[in-house]
Amino acid sequence: MKKFRNTIFYVGIIGGFSVLMYWIILMGVKLETGRNLKIPISDKSQWNEFLDSLIKNLHHPLALLLAQIVTIIFVARIFGWICIKMKQPAVIGEMIAGIVMGPSLIGMYFPEFSAVLFPTESLGNLQFLSQIGLILFMYIVGMEIDMKILRNKAHDAVVISHASIIIPFVLGMGLAYFIYDEFAPADVQFTSFGLFAGIAMSITAFPVLARIVQERGIHKTRLGTIVITCAAADDITAWCILAVVIAIVKAGSFGSAIYTVLLALGYVFLMIKVVRPFLKRIGDLYAATDKLSKPIVAIFFLTLVVSSYLTEIIGIHALFGAFIAGAIMPENIRFRNLFIEKVEDVALVLLLPLFFVFTGLRTQIGLLNEPYLWKIAGLIFLVAVAGKFLSSTLAAKFVGQSWKDSLSIGALMNTRGLTELVALNIGYDLGVLTPELFSMMVIMALATTFMTGPTLDLINWFFKSSKDDTEEDIILKNKYRILLSFDRPESGRALLKVADGLTNKRVESSEITAMHLLPIEQIHHYNTDTYEIEKFKEVIDESTALNRNITTMFKASADIDNEIVNVANKSKNDLLLIGLGQSIYEGSLLGRVLGFTTRMINPEKILNTVTGKENILESAPFDDGTRQIIAKSQIPVGILIDKDLTDISTIFIPLFETKDWELIENYVQKFIQNIDPRIIILDAQGNIEADLDTKERIRLMEQAAPNQLSFKKEQTIDKDFLEHQNLMVISIDSWKHLMDTKSPWLSNIPSTLIISDDKK
Repeated sequence: MKKFRNTIFYVGIIGGFSVLMYWIILMGVKLETGRNLKIPISDKSQWNEFLDSLIKNLHHPLALLLAQIVTIIFVARIFGWICIKMKQPAVIGEMIAGIVMGPSLIGMYFPEFSAVLFPTESLGNLQFLSQIGLILFMYIVGMEIDMKILRNKAHDAVVISHASIIIPFVLGMGLAYFIYDEFAPADVQFTSFGLFAGIAMSITAFPVLARIVQERGIHKTRLGTIVITCAAADDITAWCILAVVIAIVKAGSFGSAIYTVLLALGYVFLMIKVVRPFLKRIGDLYAATDKLSKPIVAIFFLTLVVSSYLTEIIGIHALFGAFIAGAIMPENIRFRNLFIEKVEDVALVLLLPLFFVFTGLRTQIGLLNEPYLWKIAGLIFLVAVAGKFLSSTLAAKFVGQSWKDSLSIGALMNTRGLTELVALNIGYDLGVLTPELFSMMVIMALATTFMTGPTLDLINWFFKSSKDDTEEDIILKNKYRILLSFDRPESGRALLKVADGLTNKRVESSEITAMHLLPIEQIHHYNTDTYEIEKFKEVIDESTALNRNITTMFKASADIDNEIVNVANKSKNDLLLIGLGQSIYEGSLLGRVLGFTTRMINPEKILNTVTGKENILESAPFDDGTRQIIAKSQIPVGILIDKDLTDISTIFIPLFETKDWELIENYVQKFIQNIDPRIIILDAQGNIEADLDTKERIRLMEQAAPNQLSFKKEQTIDKDFLEHQNLMVISIDSWKHLMDTKSPWLSNIPSTLIISDDKK
């Protein structure tokens, strides 16, 4: 009855007011009498008029900007994904994407397309939007700098950092002396030109370096700590120098720039002594909250905008103000994380790619159309590498680092990346750099960033000690080693329980390593320790309860699936244990392109799938990442479906084929030897009974452990039986059989360990 009344009311309201609206229009038309209305008259058909209107809408500035953004993000993600697969930072791919979409490639070979998508009149909008992205990015960079590290470990770092700035800076000015006549704009003084050449040679990309250090798992080593501190000190120093250089360039001379520099010093004093304590008090009040109110967020964003505005007015660029606003943020890690999460998705995913493309549109590699120009580009590259790499290496060696660490520091400090592009664009906007020289410098920035990874690999290879490897092989020869890789803490706890079940009484001759990997863009170097403690807490608590010593491994990675396989294959493990749906990072190409993340697959969803309640998976039970791990792993893989595993006193093992026993027999023996469980083996299809050899092997094991092992021939397993089992151990082929046949077992199975070993 109520539904009927609602329907009558809805029809009455809509119908009545529609009639009233029509009556008002009729009365309003009468008011047009006597007016000189201009009604357009066209001889075109309505369809042609519609097409003309549609084309006009496509060329509207807003529609064009949105089309540019969609194209830029899509292409940038593709190139970023390609670079990740090449073990390079995604930022290199985004930089290359910008150049590809500019006149160096698309503009050269598809000029009509380039003219439609990036007409000259639209570049102003693109530039201003990219500048907003840069301001937000520099705000993040400022927040990522850990002032505590600089205060506590700054001595050696400052020596290395400042040596790696002053030496390449002077070399850059020396280079400017030789190329000034040919490549400096006619109206630019040598001072301005030389200073910008110096700053271009001396910059290190702190954000890119920090992510490389995290991805290589050296962030907690002495080397990682030193190089992060060096880069942070380098970043602060370089931006201060750049601010002074900008002031000198705009003023035209040192004398005129003094007033700008004094005003900038006053601004910095105000931010540190007045604004920072005020923000700290706010941070202390809200330190324990997981969510900030909009007025509090408004205060910090207002600080960012005002700071950027002041530095732009002073004459040292808005980006410096954004950097300082981030650096004076409250040092509370939770507080900074909240703001970074609010800012970085918009800044890094949406707006920053616009800057790369805008830089690419300015980069005209085609202008380097003579061998001589490429020789100059090569000279710029050599000066950049010699200045930054060699100065950092020698300074690190001077303060007491080993040759390996010194060379590694030099390679990392030579990373320029996005920070270099920011400085180059500032120089281009100020008219200090010509298009040819700008293009050469962009190529140098790309090359020095690209070479970081291969250079580190080469250094590690050169200093690799075969003697140490041999000794390690001897130590590990008789150990049974298990690597468990978890994403959720509760998953890690269950995996550790299984690993302990296989090694409980062989503590001295076994080793368990718990590994947690995180997508590189989801963590910042300053909160690594806090994040690691949170993720490993449950696993460490479980290891204490089990009285087991475990090794923990925490890394950030750009490709988690491959990283798991690489660690497992290279670390001489005997078994890799993962949770079903272990891949939490971009399980498909489309996901990688668009930046989506594949979430942990819920076991209940898998069960609903095979019973017809949901259709989220194909017949194969694993996501793309899990299948990739299984296919590439050179050691056996155990995939655990955790359904609140708390005990392993009863184990159920269904055998569908004789080869199942060949795969599982070793694990059955280990469970029996280590935790004395009650194990029931089921001949699920009668194939085991017919194979005398397999049957005899099971019988001998049953005789050796009569109170633990029993063999069943019945093929019918009821719900009550399954619910009384703690763990089911099954081969991967038999598991696929259960999935393909939509076995009624699946709705009641206990926690399940699926064993895969392609070598069997």
